[in-house]
Amino acid sequence: MKKIAVLTSGGDAPGMNAAVRAVVRTAINQGMEVFGVVRGYNGLIRDELIPMNLRSVSDTIHRGGTVLYTARSPEFCTEEGMQKAIDTCHRHGIEGVVVIGGDGSFRGARDLSARGIPCIGLPGTIDNDISCCETTIGYDTATNTVVDMVDKLRDTSQSHDRCSVVEVMGRHAGWLAMSAGIAVGATSILVPEIPYDFEADIVNRMKATAGTGKHHFIIIVAEGVGHVEELAKKIEEATGVESRATILGHVQRGGSPTARDRILASHMANYGVHLLLQGKSNRVVALQNNQICDFDITEALNMKKPFDMDMYRMANEISI
Repeated sequence: MKKIAVLTSGGDAPGMNAAVRAVVRTAINQGMEVFGVVRGYNGLIRDELIPMNLRSVSDTIHRGGTVLYTARSPEFCTEEGMQKAIDTCHRHGIEGVVVIGGDGSFRGARDLSARGIPCIGLPGTIDNDISCCETTIGYDTATNTVVDMVDKLRDTSQSHDRCSVVEVMGRHAGWLAMSAGIAVGATSILVPEIPYDFEADIVNRMKATAGTGKHHFIIIVAEGVGHVEELAKKIEEATGVESRATILGHVQRGGSPTARDRILASHMANYGVHLLLQGKSNRVVALQNNQICDFDITEALNMKKPFDMDMYRMANEISI
């Protein structure tokens, strides 16, 4: 294999640049040429490829976002769009593609692999919702970002004896909400995987905690549960505690990646390039039992990631 390409797709995640950097430098070290695809699958369709060298990725390991940019690509979901992407690969002599993103990005990689363009997927998403992978690139940084912001909110909540109802990202997955909720000592954590009872899980917990002498509260709500403005009003009406809603939004995607995300991204990317060198295709790189490994993309997409109920139980036990 002499030429490969690397792209980032879907929502950006801190650590994507570290992964791109490792792909480029591993490939060059192995005697290959590398192209960066600008704006994900759209870039493959529109032939927006740039040659990469060692200096192309200098001073990027610490940067959030993605230097290759990213985009959603409805056109790539069509046969015509996919054929344009394949034609671009053939035109440049691209023999393999490393795709950094989430489930939707992996579906694209699977479809390209099935049509003769070998692809390797690297899990880059702050939601940590890739079923075959214990920890995804960007998850640790996003958790730390949420913790930092909620810690600041806590200062004003404590000063005014308030309840802060904080929405964090996670439309279909509550991993970020749970990990951040534990780290900030949230009174309640609401996630889409587990139905909640307003009285039992919020009101009664707040009243029990108030009875021990605590008068400020943090409620962490995953985006998939939502309605934090309405929830804050209901809490204030039911408890008499002044309650404010805060939606953290896209700030959770940004920021310099943590050391853990930089190391994870670098290791996964290096592993992914070596899979291509071994002639392997249609694989997702993953972390299992603290070891880097790989799965067939179709197998990975069909896997289910059970929510960690023991951790959720622990969070409830220690939050009163």
